[in-house]
Amino acid sequence: MADRQRKIRNITLWGSFVNVLLTAGKISAGVLGKSAAMVADGIHSLSDLMSDIVVLIFTRVASKDKDKDHPFGHGKFETMGTLIVSVLLIIAGGNLLSGGVKSILAFIRGEAIPRPGLIALAAAAVSVAAKEALFRATIAVADEVDSPVTRANAWHHRSDALSSVAALLGIGGAFLLGDKWTVLDPLVSCGISIAIIVFGVRMSQPAFSELLESSLPEEVEDGIVKTALSVEGVKDIHNLKTRKNGTAYIIEAHIVVDPQMSVFEAHEIATRIEDLLREEYGKDTQISIHVEPSAASR
Repeated sequence: MADRQRKIRNITLWGSFVNVLLTAGKISAGVLGKSAAMVADGIHSLSDLMSDIVVLIFTRVASKDKDKDHPFGHGKFETMGTLIVSVLLIIAGGNLLSGGVKSILAFIRGEAIPRPGLIALAAAAVSVAAKEALFRATIAVADEVDSPVTRANAWHHRSDALSSVAALLGIGGAFLLGDKWTVLDPLVSCGISIAIIVFGVRMSQPAFSELLESSLPEEVEDGIVKTALSVEGVKDIHNLKTRKNGTAYIIEAHIVVDPQMSVFEAHEIATRIEDLLREEYGKDTQISIHVEPSAASR
């Protein structure tokens, strides 16, 4: 657990460092280069920095051991962090969309939109390279340690990279095609905003579902039943209840055994099921098996 926390912390701190530089650089380039898309992209990097802070705080709490008040551990804190990162994305996207729409309406009314400068174009190119590299490094760590909040943060980096690609196209078009096409800049800003909102909604759904104690996917539950029935002495399994706590599965079930079986034998069967399930779903899987004699009423 300590090694997992260290890896998450290190990649997140690197991300924070890059995001501080990009936020300052892109907003400055957007203001100096008169580019709404680049300012929007800079604010997106600022939201990335905020999500880095959320990841650092919540993964630290989630890594704590079980205690009296949290007998199942603190894994839900990581899920809550994932949801907060997703909400930050949605809010950032909404704010950017509002600004882009206002600029487009102003253009329609005949107001001039300043032509973006070369500095904004250069900032977009640098951002694409930096954020894509950060995405790849972060998603690699997320997959290695199976951290949903780090994975969400990685996609936050990828969404920033994509927004920079869009900004690069919009700024480049407005810069190269002349004043009549400066509306491309806020148009691209709106496109970036919608993409950010979609990313945020998609990432929030599994986290929201987990916080509501939803069951594990049907294929996972089918696998649990199959594993339990594969153990010699198990006649049936019912009352299966499953949920997720951070990265760990929580499994509760009743198994039916021969009523003439000794308590020791029944216990050995339950232990064998637990061992197999932990081999399949991870050593942190929390399992509660209730044993019933086959003659018992249900």
